[in-house]
Amino acid sequence: MNLSQLRARNKKPASPSDAKFLQRFFKTAPGEYGEGDRFIGIRVPVTRKLAREFRELPRRVVVALLQSPIHEERLMALIILVNAYRRGDDTERAEIYKLYLVQLDRVNNWDLVDSSAPYIVGPHLLNRSRKILFRLARSENLWHRRVAVLTTFHFIRQGDFIDALRLAERLQEDEHDLIHKAVGWMLREIGKRDVVTLRIFLNQHAAHMPRTMLRYAIEKLSEHERRRYLRAGKA
Repeated sequence: MNLSQLRARNKKPASPSDAKFLQRFFKTAPGEYGEGDRFIGIRVPVTRKLAREFRELPRRVVVALLQSPIHEERLMALIILVNAYRRGDDTERAEIYKLYLVQLDRVNNWDLVDSSAPYIVGPHLLNRSRKILFRLARSENLWHRRVAVLTTFHFIRQGDFIDALRLAERLQEDEHDLIHKAVGWMLREIGKRDVVTLRIFLNQHAAHMPRTMLRYAIEKLSEHERRRYLRAGKA
């Protein structure tokens, strides 16, 4: 199947009304974080089904999808790569990881990051150097910083919290709410597995954490603890 045939296939489940909703939901207006992104109105479960249907697409077509201005096409390409990474041997996984980094600027909205970074970058770096995450965390590109944070979700699931905590400490001064949410989410995930580690981090940093980050981090704690940390946190 070539790209034109795939796009013709994608038009069948597309919904103009869903496209309008998604344009608003993903903040695509001028000055918003998703400025200029385009949607055709394919729901995520359908996109995942299509990704399975097109799992054998040539890699060049997958790359072409990643270059698309259409959000759902980029999401489909990323899901295809995630599924291929899971099935692949070491050589194919290394190739997919390298491709992901080369195409990282096309992973340019929060759902694209969240559906790919923990499943490609995370497993690839589990037993390798993670210096790249700290380079990404210093990037001016919002989505690169979010990739750094969401990659640690894979480590957290393996009981490895060190780099998630290091990034959380470094990104406390980040200016963007989507980074505050991502860091708070990862801290919450750490707390679900090791609440003592979360408490130690909060005792050291709650007073300096952005309010959104703190609220996300403490969501699963007791009401008494939540109130205490909120009193300690930034106004």
